[in-house]
Amino acid sequence: MSTEVPPNAEFPPNAEVPPAGDENPARGWAPSRAQAPTRRGRSRRRRGRAFAVGFATVVGVLAVVALGGAALTSALGPRVTDVQVDAGAAATASGSRIIITTTQSLTEVAAEQVTVTPATDFSVDTSGRSIGVRFTLPLWDETEYTVRIEGVRGIGGGPDATIEESFTTPALEVFLLQRGDEGDTIFRTDLTGEAAVPVFTHERIEDFRATAGHLVVATVDDTERSQLIVTDLDGEGAQALALPGEGSVTNLQSADRGNTIGFLFTDAGISAEGGRESMLYTASPAAPAAEPVAVERIGGESRVEDWRFVPGTDGILMFTFDGALTLVAPGGEPVALGNAIAIHGVARGNAVAVIERAEGPVAIDLATAEEVALPATDPALGQAWDVTPLPGAGGASLRAVTEFDGFDVVATSVLLVDGSGGARAVFAVGAGDALLQTCVSPSGRYAAFLVAPSIVENPYDGYQLPLPQRVETHLVALEDGAELVALSGFDISWCQHGPRP
Repeated sequence: MSTEVPPNAEFPPNAEVPPAGDENPARGWAPSRAQAPTRRGRSRRRRGRAFAVGFATVVGVLAVVALGGAALTSALGPRVTDVQVDAGAAATASGSRIIITTTQSLTEVAAEQVTVTPATDFSVDTSGRSIGVRFTLPLWDETEYTVRIEGVRGIGGGPDATIEESFTTPALEVFLLQRGDEGDTIFRTDLTGEAAVPVFTHERIEDFRATAGHLVVATVDDTERSQLIVTDLDGEGAQALALPGEGSVTNLQSADRGNTIGFLFTDAGISAEGGRESMLYTASPAAPAAEPVAVERIGGESRVEDWRFVPGTDGILMFTFDGALTLVAPGGEPVALGNAIAIHGVARGNAVAVIERAEGPVAIDLATAEEVALPATDPALGQAWDVTPLPGAGGASLRAVTEFDGFDVVATSVLLVDGSGGARAVFAVGAGDALLQTCVSPSGRYAAFLVAPSIVENPYDGYQLPLPQRVETHLVALEDGAELVALSGFDISWCQHGPRP
C-alpha cells in the first residue's frame, strides 16, 4: 500500500531530496510540475544575472567617464562650442549681437574683459554658458571684426580662458529711386552702381522707404490720391497698405529697426469747415490691412510740420504747426521740449536730436531732455544752413555751408565737424549746382549727397514731391573724403526721410 504525498508537501532542511527525474511514489516524494526547474528557467536566470552585472558595469564606466569629463572640462577651463552672428544684419542695423556659447556655466563677464577690433561701441551680457556682445551701431561693411574676451571663468572654478572669434561683414546694398518718362523705378544696387537691379516700377512714385523686410512705396493715381504699396525687398507680393481715407500722403519715414513706418495724411476734401490736415499715423507693412494708428499730441496742436522716429525706442519727435517740439510715446505722457524752427535730424545710436532754435542749432538728449548748443564753425568757411548728426557719441555732424560774394553764391561745401567745432571739408558743390539733401549710412562710414546739377537749367517736375528733373546721388567715404560713385537717382535708403522740396 503506497502513501500519496501532496505536491505541496514541505520537507525539513536535512531531508534527502531525490535526484531530478526520480518520480517513484514509493519513495515518498514526487516533485510537482510547478516546482520542477526547467532548462529554459535556468537559462533565463543566467541571462538576468549577466544583464545585471553588465548594466552595473556600464553605469560604473559612465560615471567614471562623466566624472573624468567634468574634471577635464574644469581643468581646461571654458571652451567655445557655438558662435552665432548675423554679419549682414550687423552691417545694416544697430543692436545686432554675436553670441558665444561655451562648455561651462560662466561667471559674469564685464565690458572691460572684451575688446572689439576695429573699435566700436558695445555692451556685454552673460547668461548661463553664453556671452552676448551687442554692437551699439551698425558695423562697417566688408570688414573683418575680432571679438576677444579675456578672463572667462566657469562658475565651478578652474582656470580662466581667453576666447577669440572673428567674422567678416558683407558689402552693402542700397535702394535708389529714378523717375523717368516711361515710369519710375526703384533699383537695388551695390556701392559701385555696376550691379543695379530694378525691383519695382510704377507710373508715378512720389517716395519710398525700406524696412527690415519690406519696401513701402508712396504712389499717386490719376485723381491725385495717394496710395501706399507694400512689397517684399525683391519688389514682389505687392499689397495696398490701409490708409485713414482718401487723401495725400507726405513725409513717409521708417523706423531704424523692425517693420514700422509713419506718414503725414491730409484728407482730399479738407476745407475751412473741417477735415484732417497733416496728421501723423503709424502702420506696419507686415500687416497692411490693419488700420493705421493716429499719433496725437494730447491737449495741444496735433497737426505736424515735421517729425522723426527716435532710434532704439518707440518714441516719436513731433514739430507741430504751433512751433512746439514734443516727444511722444505710446501709452506715455508727452514731453514738451520747447519751441523750435526745424528738426535737423536724430542721430542713430544715441537718440540725440539736432534742433534749430531761434538762437541757433542745439543738441537735445531725448533720454534726459538735456540740451547743449552746437559749437559754431569758422564764419570764414561759409554760412551754415543744414546740420546732419552722425551716428554714435561725440556730437559729430555734417554741416552744409555756403560762401557768398554779396548775393552771389560762390560755392557750397559740406564740413565734417567734431564735438569741439573742428571742421574739415568732405564734399563740395559747384556754384551752378544745388545741394538738396545729405544722408548718412547707418554705420556713419559714408555720406550720400543729393545734387541737382546746373540748377538754373534744370526744371522741376510736376510731382507732389517736386524735384529737378536731373538729380545725382554722390557717395563719399567720410574717413578721407574720397568719392566712391555718383548715381543717377535719389531717395537712397540710408535717408530717414525724403528730400525737401
